[in-house]
Amino acid sequence: MSLRKSGFGAVVDGETRLVILGSLPGERSLAERRYYAHPGNRFWHLVGAVVGCDLVTLDYAERLATLQSYHIGLWDVVASAERSGSLDTAIRAHEPNALAEFAASLPHLRALAFNGAKAAKIGHKQLAGEAAPALIDLPSSSAAYAAMPLTEKARRWMALRKFVG
Repeated sequence: MSLRKSGFGAVVDGETRLVILGSLPGERSLAERRYYAHPGNRFWHLVGAVVGCDLVTLDYAERLATLQSYHIGLWDVVASAERSGSLDTAIRAHEPNALAEFAASLPHLRALAFNGAKAAKIGHKQLAGEAAPALIDLPSSSAAYAAMPLTEKARRWMALRKFVG
């Protein structure tokens, strides 16, 4: 049975230059009310490598504060959806977040980065024909996406470096 699930609010401020957009938080993240809570998800390792900080050793509030110090924000492309489990492939009947309006509300925004193919597909569709900052497609940080080695994921995530600081 699929249940309707809703994501979290955006973690941004007036200085945000880069927003990393996932699809919809997984079961563990929803239960813990924090982005990328599942220990198998490599998000904190990958974005930590981008900013040169070991985010994994920090508590959640410190992780978010560190990201904000580098002008990085977090959000999702999906506001709510029906989904059994945590896999992006199980997302059905989604309601997207208003990405164009969101992007327009951030005066220093330089890029939106999509964490995984599902986030990219939904995000690009939402932003089609809109004036948008740079759009970057990233390989998913999820452990469920094992087709690409972590070293290659990390190499591709380094494209974010020019937008932070």
